[in-house]
Amino acid sequence: MDVKFSQNGASGVITLNRPEALNALTLSMVRDITPVLKDWVNDLAIEHVVIEGAGEKGFCAGGDIRALHDWGRAGDAKATGFYREEYALNHLIKTFPKPYIALIDGITMGGGVGVSVHGRYRVCTENTVFAMPETGIGLLPDVGGTYFLPRLPGYIGTYMVLTGARLRAADLCYAGIATHYVSTAQLESLKQELAAGGDIDETLARFHADAGSPPLAEIRDAIDACFHANSIVDILAALAAADTDWARKQLDIINTKSPTSSAVALRQMRDGAKADFNGCMQIEMRAVTRLMALPDFYEGVRAVILDKDNAPSWTPPDHAGVAAADIEKIFASLGLDELKFGDSNA
Repeated sequence: MDVKFSQNGASGVITLNRPEALNALTLSMVRDITPVLKDWVNDLAIEHVVIEGAGEKGFCAGGDIRALHDWGRAGDAKATGFYREEYALNHLIKTFPKPYIALIDGITMGGGVGVSVHGRYRVCTENTVFAMPETGIGLLPDVGGTYFLPRLPGYIGTYMVLTGARLRAADLCYAGIATHYVSTAQLESLKQELAAGGDIDETLARFHADAGSPPLAEIRDAIDACFHANSIVDILAALAAADTDWARKQLDIINTKSPTSSAVALRQMRDGAKADFNGCMQIEMRAVTRLMALPDFYEGVRAVILDKDNAPSWTPPDHAGVAAADIEKIFASLGLDELKFGDSNA
C-alpha cells in the first residue's frame, strides 16, 4: 500500500509508503488519506495524528509530477482534478480539530509541504531538506504556499519560491516553518511518548534540541532588500545592483526558472499576504488550471524529469517578456468552477 494507517496508543499514524519514489504523493494516496482523517475526527481513541514518511531519505518529495504531465498531455480531467482533491486535503489538515504532528524527516517538497506545514506541529530533523522548487518546472508554489509563505519573516517566502532555495533544520526553525527540531535518532522515542498520551507541548519540548545557527539570518537583510519588489524584473535589477557573490548567484538561478511561473509565484506572494486560507487556495486553483494549459509545465517536465537535459525552452524565454495582461488572465475567476470547500468539495 502506498499509504498505511495505524493506531499507536493515542496516535493515529499516517505513513506515506512509497520510499522508492521518496513518498511522492499520488491521487490514490490523497483519496486514501482524506476519509481516514475525517473518521479520526470523531474517533475518541485517536487524540492526535502523526504523519511520517517511510524510508530514510524522504518525508514526501512532492506530487506525482509524471502522472500530472501525462494526464495534462492527454486532456484527462484528472490533471486538474488531482489539485482539487489535494487542495481539499490541505484544507482538511489546516482546519483539523485535533493536534496534527508532521515528522518531516528527509526531503520535504511540493505536495509533501501541503500534508505537513498546515498542521499544528512540524518536527524537522538533521535530514530535513525543505523547498518549493515548482518554478523550475513551469508550475507554481501551491498546496497552501500562497498562504504560509508570505507570512514567513520578511521576504523569505518570496526568496524561496523564486530561487527554489533548499532550507535545512536551523533555517526551518528560524523561519517558523518547523515548530521543533528533534534528531532522527530520537524520533522513535518521541513517537512512543506521543502514543502514551498527555500534553503534546510538554512532550515535544522535552525532545526539542538546538538546531544550530541559521544561515538565513546572515542573508536576511539582503533577502529583504532584494526581494521586496513587485516585479521579477525589479527583483533582478536589485540583485544586479547589490553586486555580491550571493546576489549574482540568485540572479543566475532565477534566470533558469520559467518566467511565467516566476511571475505567477511573485503574484501569489503579494496576493496571498492579503487573503485568508480559503482565498489563497482559490487563487492556487485558478493559477494551476491556467498553467496546466500552457506549454511551460510540459517543457519543464521534459527538461528535468523525462529527457533530463536541464535545458528548458520557456515561453516566453525571459522575464522581461512576460506580459502583465497574461498574468492577469491566469488569476481570473474560474466562475462556476471556483474551488469551494464544504461537504461536497472537501
